[in-house]
Amino acid sequence: MQTTEKKKLYINGEWVESESYTPLLSPYSREVLAEIPIATKQDVNWAIVAADEARRTMAQLPAHERSAILERVVSLLQQRADEAAKLVALEAAKPITTAKAEVARTIQTYKFAAEEAKRIHGETIPLDAAPGGENRIAFTVREPIGVIGAITPFNFPLNLVAHKLGPAIASGNTVVLKPASQTPLSAYFIAELFEQAGLPKGALNVVTGSGKTVGDQIVADTRINMVTFTGSPEVGISIRNKAGLKRVTLELGSNSAVIIDEHVDIDRIIPRCIVGAFSFQGQVCISLQRIYVHEKKYKEFVEKFVVAVKQLKVGDPLDPSTDVSALISEKDVERSLQWIEEAKQGGATVAIGGERQGNILLPTVILGAAPTMKVSCQEVFAPIVLINQVSSIDEAIELVNDSRYGLQAGVYTNNVHVAWEAAEKLHVGGVLINDIPTFRVDHMPYGGVKESGFGREGIRYAIEEMTELKLIIFNRNR
Repeated sequence: MQTTEKKKLYINGEWVESESYTPLLSPYSREVLAEIPIATKQDVNWAIVAADEARRTMAQLPAHERSAILERVVSLLQQRADEAAKLVALEAAKPITTAKAEVARTIQTYKFAAEEAKRIHGETIPLDAAPGGENRIAFTVREPIGVIGAITPFNFPLNLVAHKLGPAIASGNTVVLKPASQTPLSAYFIAELFEQAGLPKGALNVVTGSGKTVGDQIVADTRINMVTFTGSPEVGISIRNKAGLKRVTLELGSNSAVIIDEHVDIDRIIPRCIVGAFSFQGQVCISLQRIYVHEKKYKEFVEKFVVAVKQLKVGDPLDPSTDVSALISEKDVERSLQWIEEAKQGGATVAIGGERQGNILLPTVILGAAPTMKVSCQEVFAPIVLINQVSSIDEAIELVNDSRYGLQAGVYTNNVHVAWEAAEKLHVGGVLINDIPTFRVDHMPYGGVKESGFGREGIRYAIEEMTELKLIIFNRNR
């Protein structure tokens, strides 16, 4: 890819130049990767018009044809997997090994979507179960909701886009997509693949620009029937307030935690906790941010965890040996350092890290942070993890639940009663027994409670959000 390449908007099956452009810089090297178009209000309106006019075409497209289009996208992405991974590594500073794993997951996500396109069904309703329902036959069908406005974040620029586009297209909807400003290249890349795969014109439109202009216009437009958003709680709440009666699915932030019981083999779980805390620099909604260790295992866990952190390699995202690279922006580095300093001033201890190398924040472990500190109660979205000791599982559960968020939480234990107690009492969207909260596969129901949002992703569950349930009743009495 040439650094001076000018990208174009994708509207109604055409690649369109914009009135103005902005340079896209690499978070790691700060080199210019491309010139990105800034969509005007007219551009966004054109995209919405195109999606609205393509509604009937997509709704009438047979399920097997929608499935075939998605299968062709899978095949094309498999052929260009290395190119896709390099794009993600460049625009997001995601270590190339992790970027390749994201591409592999994205392929799986579109595969699931292709399969689920052929499994959208309703049910029969026994109306004669109620007096007056005799001689009537009822059944339900699911119909596409219409035009979906999809707003996606930078941290999984291929796979989180796939979690919007896959179920939307599988269920016969059209989409206006606004990717994150820092990671538009992978969105335009996937639009190219859908174009090659034969998706009808207007079914997918990609417009880039700021959230306050492009995003707000998508949310407010009455022709948009649903908004699906992944990002911060603050923006999610704003979207909910502006969306009116249109359907909204929000996958927001978290400060995910894991509980470690007293009889757990520490050596076995350290590698998983390292992955959970530092994968993609901690810029993952379900990144492991808080670790609560039983006091009998606390010292051993901290010592071995810090040793493992020292083995992590920081550097160029294109180097296959790199574990941790640059944060998405310099201001995120500065914010993270401020939060670390606040924790230190409040009596917490930095066991390792807490410093920067350019836009790289070195992997950081903080001990004894109070629940009210920003590094604990807010989403750090950085390679920072807290380790605190607890005297009991009940205390740990209370600390996990003492949060405005509730996406996923994990518990490591050899005691089935502890596992059941945690499963019942943890107020989150997903509880993982003997695993970190950072686990996700792409067909499971995924979403949270409280300020972590509402609605569920995971292809089949997203299709339910993106379709309307229609009841049909035949009266045989005539």
